[in-house]
Amino acid sequence: MNLKTILLSGAFALLSITFIWGQSNINIGVRGGLTVPNLMGGSQDNPLNTGYSTTMRWGAGIFAEFKLSQLFSIQPMLEFSEQGAKKNGFQALPTPDELAPVFGQMGQPTPTYLYADFKSNAKFNYLMLPVLAKFGWNFSKTSPFRIYVDAGPFIGLLVSAKQVISGGDKPVYMDDKGTTPLMVPARNPDTGELLYDANGQPMMGQLPLPFDRTENIKNQLHPVNFGVEGNVGLQYQIKRHFIFIEGGGNYGLLNIQKGTANGKNHSGAATVMVGYAFALK
Repeated sequence: MNLKTILLSGAFALLSITFIWGQSNINIGVRGGLTVPNLMGGSQDNPLNTGYSTTMRWGAGIFAEFKLSQLFSIQPMLEFSEQGAKKNGFQALPTPDELAPVFGQMGQPTPTYLYADFKSNAKFNYLMLPVLAKFGWNFSKTSPFRIYVDAGPFIGLLVSAKQVISGGDKPVYMDDKGTTPLMVPARNPDTGELLYDANGQPMMGQLPLPFDRTENIKNQLHPVNFGVEGNVGLQYQIKRHFIFIEGGGNYGLLNIQKGTANGKNHSGAATVMVGYAFALK
């Protein structure tokens, strides 16, 4: 099932609920805007899941608001949310499998991590299903302005996950301070034979690695996430029409990685959204 099918199915489900419930005191709407995600909770024991910083993404959603009273309503929502984070600069990387024979030839154990100066951008797309409890207050009985807060749980379905790595060919190091470069026996570029100095000792050279690729890492992450979402907003009403702006965020309560090799992180994002809603009656 592709993303378009999921979104259309979710929209149909929300509309169906509104008619099953009855059309009185129901608003339906859309919202969209910026998300500022990050990956949190990484352990210092694993350098792969530390050092992340926020990035700029976007999100959008459709919702139905069921008003139970003048103050309280329930708002289920279907939203697409871009999550993830980035790292720029000197950082760890798993030792590539193709380097294991190199360390074997030098009589050294293969290290778990190497280090280099490159850019890494984790891009995760989630389809989220929050159900929010919403409390709102009008500025006065006749005022078109209304302030509200909402909060509730969500279930997130992982749609895609990619690791975008860039930086060109860079030297790699054995330590996180960049003081011990990875040196390997030098070879003739034409024949592949080892090169030796005047004393008959193998010549050593620093090994660069390429850092321009995009990796599909969806199979490394759990397909489902669970967490909480909340917002504070300001709404303006024109007859049966509503426009609003809100700020808030979401936080996943589960580790997104399947195993511990790539660390343990929680997803989350601050959000700024604008939207429009329409009262059915």
